[in-house]
Amino acid sequence: MLEVGMAAPDFTLPDQNEQQISLSSLKGKWVVLYFYPKDLTPGCTTEACNFQEALPDFSKIDAVILGVSKDSVKQHKKFADKYNLNFSLISDEDGTVCEDYGTWVKKSMYGKEYMGINRSTYLIDPEGKIAKVYPKVKPKEHHEEVLADLNALKK
Repeated sequence: MLEVGMAAPDFTLPDQNEQQISLSSLKGKWVVLYFYPKDLTPGCTTEACNFQEALPDFSKIDAVILGVSKDSVKQHKKFADKYNLNFSLISDEDGTVCEDYGTWVKKSMYGKEYMGINRSTYLIDPEGKIAKVYPKVKPKEHHEEVLADLNALKK
């Protein structure tokens, strides 16, 4: 897992609109980089819709929200359209960014082990350094926690 103070690994990947998004192009802004397991699933939908609802509050403090999963651009488009998501959903189909950020992990359910994305978030400062790490996220209230931390860090 990456730690506070480390440089956030750069990437360039497509979002749901087939726009190439680079972390380095967002220097000068705060970035909420959240990793989630799968589009159109209950927890992921709750988390995305809550970030969407809070988007005006994040925009006021010059923060950009980026969601990342291994879903395809086409699947991200379907998810964004269905829930009117107005922030970028990054398609990391080969899992490179998930691995760089330590979110591609071994999980287990009903006694079976499998690889999957650990729901987690990185708050990246305007210089491109990690300002806060959220290794275990509760989708329902996560957006409030991130917004409160961002407001505190900006003071």
